[in-house]
Order: sequence, then structure tokens, then C-alpha cells
Amino acid sequence: MTFPLRNDTFLRACLRQRTDYTPLWLMRQAGRYLPEYRATRARAGSFMGLATNPDFATEVTLQPLDRYALDAAILFSDILTVPDAMGLGLSFEAGEGPRFAHALRDEAAVAALQIPDMNKLRYVFDAVTSIRRALAGRVPLIGFSGSPWTLACYMVEGSGTDEYRHIKTMMYARPDLLHRVLDINAQAVATYLNAQIDAGAQAVMVFDSWGGVLAHDRFGPFSLDYTRRVVAALKREAEGRRVPCIVFTKGGGPWLEAIAGIGADVVGLDWTCSLADARRRTDDRVALQGNLDPAVLFSPPEAVAMQARAVLDDFGSAKRADGRLGGHVFNLGHGISQHTPPEHVQALVEAVHAHSRRSGA
Repeated sequence: MTFPLRNDTFLRACLRQRTDYTPLWLMRQAGRYLPEYRATRARAGSFMGLATNPDFATEVTLQPLDRYALDAAILFSDILTVPDAMGLGLSFEAGEGPRFAHALRDEAAVAALQIPDMNKLRYVFDAVTSIRRALAGRVPLIGFSGSPWTLACYMVEGSGTDEYRHIKTMMYARPDLLHRVLDINAQAVATYLNAQIDAGAQAVMVFDSWGGVLAHDRFGPFSLDYTRRVVAALKREAEGRRVPCIVFTKGGGPWLEAIAGIGADVVGLDWTCSLADARRRTDDRVALQGNLDPAVLFSPPEAVAMQARAVLDDFGSAKRADGRLGGHVFNLGHGISQHTPPEHVQALVEAVHAHSRRSGA
């Protein structure tokens, strides 16, 4: 990419380098809460029509940046593109969410599973390149994937679930089958993220959205160990600079120290974790991302700003008494709701930037 990066605050915070303010981006920042997104999705005809068309994906990725002074863009895609490329038959039904036609429910299906041909995901990599070109150095671009465990949940269940009945049955009754699925997924995710880096992603994030549903003694062997494999296989430098890696486990607070030890630069936190406590527990060995409750954004702008300041104050000063820096990337504790008023997001962005400049990032 030929455009010099004009705002590298997000990348610097990820690497615990000094910044003038706390950078901000939002999980699911390109989404249904924005009327312009809904208009583009209507033109695309479907969610997959939107996600698989690099021009549409570029358009919606930039929409929140045209509204708000965000410090990073994130690729518009879906975490289920990888299992779709494995031939599991992904579809999105109105009001029902994602569904796979061929769930992994038996030994034969698991034995047949293979790392997908990355050419089947060319539309994702083309979108990354297109977005980088359209950004023209405005802010960095984040690529992403679901974690091996989170992808496996969808692949075995066949859809979203509240019970995790099929995958947990496999985990306890046939752990060998689940370990094969997770091994294939880890190889696929690492290859997929590296291809995004080659296409122009300047940071990557692993979403372990369902890691928190595991029992205390199952998170390590069935989720974290495979995320660790992904992180270890990632390219960590491109275009002459470090490519930060972010790992986010929703509900991961009980295992925070272990998550911080797998080699990622940044650990994402949900709203159940105190940032101050997380800094203490990790000894500022990693930067932290988070962790405003997305429901705060339903409140009036004054309340949104107050809660944003509380998150920043919880993290505290980046510089410790011993001179070590802690990095903070402001974000929500999970994805933004489709019911969020867009003007409340504006209040959030303004409050984060203003308060962190005053208090010192």
C-alpha cells in the first residue's frame, strides 16, 4: 500500500507505546444501527450479498468513519466465512441468524473436514485491499476471524444456540472428534488471517465469542490452546511495522492471566471485568481493549459520556510509577446493538477523545 498512515494512534496503543489520547473503535461499528448501512444492504439484496461483494464491503466499512472520528476501521465480513468455505453450506434466514446445511454431527463428517482452499475466500482478501485503498491512510484497518472454538460451536450445532448441547456432548463423549475439528480450524484461521495481512490488514483480531460458555477446566484445552496456536502462526510484521494481534474472549475474565500469556499484543475485555483489576492481574504485559457495556448507548448522551469517562478513569494513567506504559484501546464489551441511536455514538466518541486528552492517555 502506498498511502502513508496519517493516524497510527490505535496501532501505538496496541503496542503500549505513548499516545496523545485513547483511541476508539467499536465492535460491529458498520451495522444496522446506521441508516446508510441499511440502505446499502437493501441494494445488496442480502447479508451475504453485502459481505461477498468487495465494493459493498468497502462502502459499509467506511460508513462509520465518515460519521465519526474513529481511530480504526474493521473489515466488514462475517466470522463464518471460513466454515462456509469448508463446504458446510452457510445461509442467513430472516429472523433466525446463520445456519449451516451440513452440521458436523458424526465421525464421517468430522473425518471429511479439510482446511479450505483460500481461493474460495478471495472476496474477503479483495475487500481488504479495496478498503485499504479507499482509506487512503486515514486510519489502520483491522482484519479478523472467529476463534477455532467459536467456529466449532456453529459448525457442530449447525446454527446459533443457547444450550451448546451438540458440541458439549461431543466434547465430553468424543473429545477426539472435537479436537480434530479444532485442529483443522486453528490451521484454517491462521492461514486466513495471514492472507488478510498479505492483502493489507494492519492488525488482526480473534473473536472467541463463545469461550465463556466453557467449564473452568475446559476453556484451556478446548479454546485457549487452539487460539494460542493461531497467534503463534501469525505474521507479525508487514509493510515495515508490527501487526498487532487482539484476542477477545467474551466471558473470559476468569482466565485473564492465561489469555494474556498466549502471545497476543492486546486482550479484549467485556463489561464484567474492571480495567484497573485487569491491569493489575496482567502487570501491563499486554494492552487492554474495552470495555463499555453496549447497553449504555441506549442512555441519553450525557449518561453515555459519563460512563465513557468512568471506563477511562478505571484504566487510569497509561504511565505507571515504574515508567512502564500500559496501552488502552477504548471499545465496547461486545458488538453494538442495532437499536443504538447513531447520535449516542457521536457522544461516546467525543467524550472518549476529550476526556483522555485532558487526563492523559
